[in-house]
Amino acid sequence: MRAADLSFAPADFLRLIEDVGLTGSWAWVFASDVQTWSPGLYRLLGLDPVRTRPSYDLLAGFVHPDDRLHLASAADLIQGHALPEREVRVVRPDGTLRTLALRTELHLTPEGRPRAAAGIALDVTDPAALLHLRRADQRRRSAWFAQARVLFVPVGLDMSFDFPPEAARLAGRSLDEVNADPFADVVPEERAAFRDSVARRRPGLVFQGAPLIRHRDRAPERYRILSVPVHDDQGRLIERSGLIYPAALGAPPTADGLREGLEQAVEGRHLRAARALLDWSMATLAAASGLSLSTVRRLEEGDGPAAQRSRHQAVATLRRAGIRFVVLDDGAVAVART
Repeated sequence: MRAADLSFAPADFLRLIEDVGLTGSWAWVFASDVQTWSPGLYRLLGLDPVRTRPSYDLLAGFVHPDDRLHLASAADLIQGHALPEREVRVVRPDGTLRTLALRTELHLTPEGRPRAAAGIALDVTDPAALLHLRRADQRRRSAWFAQARVLFVPVGLDMSFDFPPEAARLAGRSLDEVNADPFADVVPEERAAFRDSVARRRPGLVFQGAPLIRHRDRAPERYRILSVPVHDDQGRLIERSGLIYPAALGAPPTADGLREGLEQAVEGRHLRAARALLDWSMATLAAASGLSLSTVRRLEEGDGPAAQRSRHQAVATLRRAGIRFVVLDDGAVAVART
């Protein structure tokens, strides 16, 4: 896998390899000079995110002196010049040497002037480690299918589907055919209505449906379809994480990507409602979650990427206190206390 390949990898797989310190990303908005790093980039470089201020110059400073000619300077980026994907050696603060594949992209204004830059870093020091994670992820998903006929399906922003190989066994069609037209497995009398409901869904909201689906060797069965928007650390929609499971299961399993997408549907008003049910102040939530009071305030006001990154921590804290965030059939989020 190259850094360029990460643009097409499912979001939950990206999170998996970032969590173990194999990838990270950064962004820089030139006009405001706001720079952000993903948690994985701090881990990749061996830095403390609390004590480290994100900076492209800092990132470039870790590159081995002999490899810096392969990396655009900060001045180059501001002028609109970025080099193609390169592999460079990075010397971390503890003295260890890692080889990273770096890919940088420039974002332009409508007039064609450089507006921002963003990049992704992939640790290619040990290619076998990345291959091991990919295979482990595939085994985990295959086990879900073997146990309960559960399918995890990433959906691109262009409505391209990426069904796993198990979907072909379930449908009795080739994987290419399933990806080209997944609606063909819905029974004819429900197919058009279900296709229309998918077409009408709003991109930024959770979608649910329950069509009757045909199998190759089984009678038609009612399935639940759950499609969740997934955003990056900057709040940009990057894909939809889909889940298909027999309706008889009741509650669906939640993989990391799906759980993250569901939690992103929790807005500031839901957090305020949850606090009210617990009789918590913002200060109480801040203390319980380890977030600052200003971060909690930004979360409830829906203010910017920093709030986006902290939402999951706040939601996890509220869940531990007995709050449930339930996605209803129409995609709305209900708040309850157990």
